[in-house]
Amino acid sequence: SGGSHSMRTPVTTALAAAPATPHPAFAPPVNLNGHGHYLHWGIVQISAANIVMIVLIGVAFLAALFVPFPKPKGRDGR
Repeated sequence: SGGSHSMRTPVTTALAAAPATPHPAFAPPVNLNGHGHYLHWGIVQISAANIVMIVLIGVAFLAALFVPFPKPKGRDGR
């Protein structure tokens, strides 16, 4: 039989009709339904979220380099 038909089942119809507002405990701190924010430098284009992650990873890397590890105390108290 020719023609297109919808692949909707009762489950997908119920999911599509479900409210889109999450429980407040699980709500993200920013609106994720809008357009992304991008930064442009010539031919380079990167999202603001990726810049934030790169900075956080850099901070964690520098902290790993410069924050001293705790040293176990030996028998002589050092």
